[in-house]
Amino acid sequence: MTERMFEEKQHASLYQKYRFDPPDELTELILQYLDKKKGKPHQLAVDLGCGTGQTSRPLTAYFEQVVGIDVSKSQVEQARAVPGFPNLSYRVGTAEELPFPDGSVDLLTAASAAHWFDAEHFIKEATRVLKPRGCLALFGYGDNVKIHYESCGDQLNNIYKVKQILLPYTSSKVTGANSKLKDLFEAIPYPDKERIEIIPIKQQLSIKNVIGFIETFSMYQAYLRADPSAATTLLERTTSRILEEMKVSSTEAKVNFIMEYFCVLACKPE
Repeated sequence: MTERMFEEKQHASLYQKYRFDPPDELTELILQYLDKKKGKPHQLAVDLGCGTGQTSRPLTAYFEQVVGIDVSKSQVEQARAVPGFPNLSYRVGTAEELPFPDGSVDLLTAASAAHWFDAEHFIKEATRVLKPRGCLALFGYGDNVKIHYESCGDQLNNIYKVKQILLPYTSSKVTGANSKLKDLFEAIPYPDKERIEIIPIKQQLSIKNVIGFIETFSMYQAYLRADPSAATTLLERTTSRILEEMKVSSTEAKVNFIMEYFCVLACKPE
């Protein structure tokens, strides 16, 4: 079964506030793949491990109906609180047991979530619900994150390497994301599939949002549960060091935040 993470209400609130929408370049890549392999109409997209809806909401412009599914009730509650998407609904559930008829789904997506799934049961269920020529799009970002601000990029990148401190609190499942879903890709039985390892994306984030993004990590939340004082101090010191290096006084100051996304695309046979 899917591992149960991100279920605390406070964690879900952080997720809604600090996790990013998928970059437009990635959404376009997925839609182009679906158009090429299956074509229109685009009736139903299902976003697995939808969290607080960052990936579900952009899909509503392209599909008649979008359903976001997450194992965390708190995450789903946060997602439902965002108004303005009449063709979008959310359900609490797992990727291994989907509430859809056979051959009814055009696109299954999972953003920074597929590494938590039970691969064998997920693939079996995906194959059941996808239409012939329906597609899978599983994506996320790797560890190679870079921060730039004027001439102090190298120093900021060294400061950002907090994951080294969090390694003892990192689930073994996260290695599936760090390897860009290599094992899951190999397990997908469809002959028509591809894995794109590096899709560089640059965006501007405030220092506050960079620190908030760290707070959303499952390993940071594990550290927080184990040692609240040390975890809080880690964020405070990281913030102070970034401010000092940039020679700014406000956490609203912006940096260039560069991430490398990866994407697994697969098309179910006829």
